[in-house]
Amino acid sequence: MRYDVLIIGAGPVGNYLANLLAKDYSVAVVEKKNSFGGKACTGIIGSENYERLNLPKEAILNELYGATFYSRIQSFSIGRKSPQAYLVDRKTLERELAKRAMKKGADYFMSTTFKGFKNGKAILQHLGEVYEVRANFYVGADGVNSTVAKAIEAKTKAEFLIGYEVEVLGEFNEKAVEVWVNKEITPDFFAWVAPIDGETARVGTFGSIEDLNRFLRLRRLEPTRILEFKAGSIGLGWRKPWIKGNVALLGDAALQVKPTTAGGIVYGMLCAQALKKALLEWRPEKYWNYCSWVRKQVSFGLKFRKLFLGLNQEEIEKIFEILGSEDAKEVIETQADFDDHLRTAKAILKRPKLLAKLIRVSPALIKALL
Repeated sequence: MRYDVLIIGAGPVGNYLANLLAKDYSVAVVEKKNSFGGKACTGIIGSENYERLNLPKEAILNELYGATFYSRIQSFSIGRKSPQAYLVDRKTLERELAKRAMKKGADYFMSTTFKGFKNGKAILQHLGEVYEVRANFYVGADGVNSTVAKAIEAKTKAEFLIGYEVEVLGEFNEKAVEVWVNKEITPDFFAWVAPIDGETARVGTFGSIEDLNRFLRLRRLEPTRILEFKAGSIGLGWRKPWIKGNVALLGDAALQVKPTTAGGIVYGMLCAQALKKALLEWRPEKYWNYCSWVRKQVSFGLKFRKLFLGLNQEEIEKIFEILGSEDAKEVIETQADFDDHLRTAKAILKRPKLLAKLIRVSPALIKALL
């Protein structure tokens, strides 16, 4: 068998790339699982990019209009009249994108494991049978523990976190996400509550299982009301190169992930568009350059992550007091972007009063934001 492009990994980003390329190239997608979905993923995607990327409406479970932020002793809310993000069903998202790609001619090989490269061919295994597939170009979209990345000897400099999430029954504001920043409860990350509806939500954090248990107790959510439990890992940092010869890394495999929230679907899809452009021009080496916007976001996010880890809870309380002011809320509600965190930071820093207050809390904060 021979294809123009072989994509290893049928997650949302791999399927999205297959959909982008299938009209212009012969495309095959290899997936080691026997079905779509299954990965631990909260599935919150900014509404603006959801529409821009033309993602399937069938996958939307809930429309989110705002968020409430909680520290140890205070809280504030932001919101808009139109949906700012969608909560999606990961399995439906992947299936619908795969169906689109198949209808354009892409071939899918499920329950098939990529074993490595040999003499320019991909070595695949399906139900004990090993065979070879040759392609002009290969894409590793096979997640944070990418076998393709190992095959091209990509170097990784990153922080790896384990995330735990439950789907649980309770009482929730179905139109707003909850973000809890309390290092006494979840020291490594924030905790989140993403409502599916008024009585069901996805609740999780990164760190340890005990961090999640402490938060569930704080939020007064009963462990006996858990409908589903999932765990997974994420890498926050850099894995390079993103492209080597006729092999590229994409999505979580390239650590194209927001260090601020650990979300990776949108950044991976934007880089899929960049990769398509590079391939259509047959200048694959331009892929890295065409992903410059995502690289800037990751770079900014890593600085912000480092800053967060250095803050104590007292400093976080002072920052909450500033961000909860009417001046800051007005900036966030009118100018913040769900996926462009650099733009959001710049908008806040353009307000002299907010800037002066933040400097008093932590000069390092301003250095990181700038």
